[in-house]
Amino acid sequence: MIKDKQNMTTSEWEIMRVIWTLGEATSRQIIRIMARKKDWSPSTIKTLLTRLQNKGYLTDNGAIRDRLYIPTIAEHDAMTSTLHQTVNSMCAMCVGTAMADVLSTITLSQHDILHLQDILTQKLVTAPENVACDCMPNNWED
Repeated sequence: MIKDKQNMTTSEWEIMRVIWTLGEATSRQIIRIMARKKDWSPSTIKTLLTRLQNKGYLTDNGAIRDRLYIPTIAEHDAMTSTLHQTVNSMCAMCVGTAMADVLSTITLSQHDILHLQDILTQKLVTAPENVACDCMPNNWED
């Protein structure tokens, strides 16, 4: 899990998704794809690429023209880290309800659903009856 990297913005995620899908991508490829996908200008895309490099999510081959961008983190690792950060910032008592709401609105494959069912069945054995709120420290009234 990434702890020292800054969070990616929604726009930066869009760029990274393209690069992850291609494995690596030239600036020309990224500009062409993002111009079609989001109607962004080349300067906007270049700014986002620079930000992603500064945050440590991308590296490049150093070429002056048609630079090749390579991700420094796997897509799965970035997604997992972001989800953990989001869930960890929520009230523990409310996470289950929020996750249920999200799961009810997203498309999942049958394989993913079966995998989630297996995980939940295993967790059910040791799950507490209720999850306590963790928004306030213990003995906060003292």
